[in-house]
Amino acid sequence: MNLYREQGVVLRTWKLGEADRIVVLLTQGEGKVRAVAKGVRKTKSRFGGRLEPFSHVDLSLYRGRELDIVTQAEVITPFRALREDYDRVVAGTAMLEAVDQVAQEREAAIRLYLLLVRALRALDGGPRDPSVVLDAFLLKLMALEGYRPALAECAGCGARGQPRCFSIARGGGLCERCRTGQESTLDAATMPLLAALLGDDLDTTATAEPAPASRREAGALVKGYVEYHLDRRLRAYPLVAR
Repeated sequence: MNLYREQGVVLRTWKLGEADRIVVLLTQGEGKVRAVAKGVRKTKSRFGGRLEPFSHVDLSLYRGRELDIVTQAEVITPFRALREDYDRVVAGTAMLEAVDQVAQEREAAIRLYLLLVRALRALDGGPRDPSVVLDAFLLKLMALEGYRPALAECAGCGARGQPRCFSIARGGGLCERCRTGQESTLDAATMPLLAALLGDDLDTTATAEPAPASRREAGALVKGYVEYHLDRRLRAYPLVAR
């Protein structure tokens, strides 16, 4: 059928012509979708402000050859509190950017969609530190994409235990036998923090308040790990307050 209905999160938008806008969405069943919202920039547009980044929306779309056409849009969750706080906006923007990079067009990604919605809800709920929620989201995203870091065992030999050094290229912590000597020794709290960010649910993470030293160190590792394995730079990440 050419007409279909979906739920999705708006990842980004850009202008098209004088009144239209192209909207990129991560949808529940269709994966990443690019669609045109006609007349959305007009004062009396029927879409209003519903098709802006972060909006969680219920949509009716007409399937096109290259771009779909949005025929109806209703807001499920506006994430209003998120939008009103700069630190949460920047952290959320980094989430949207990462999802836009990994999501494939017309390829269902229900787990990715649910992860993004949960993460935006955690940001909207007023976390103690938005950067911690972002790092947890990125680690879970990497695990979904097949790049789960080794945190409770050596990424080289598989020996159990909590390593004190981390290799981005080799995929996680390294024991003393496998390390090359080029890896720096981490703060004692950093690896447990990374393990908690990966393993805990996002609501629990939203209440966490790690020590500043381990938080900064973990953030640097998460950023390096994501950018290395996705081979993409996260432009919004350096703007996140820590």
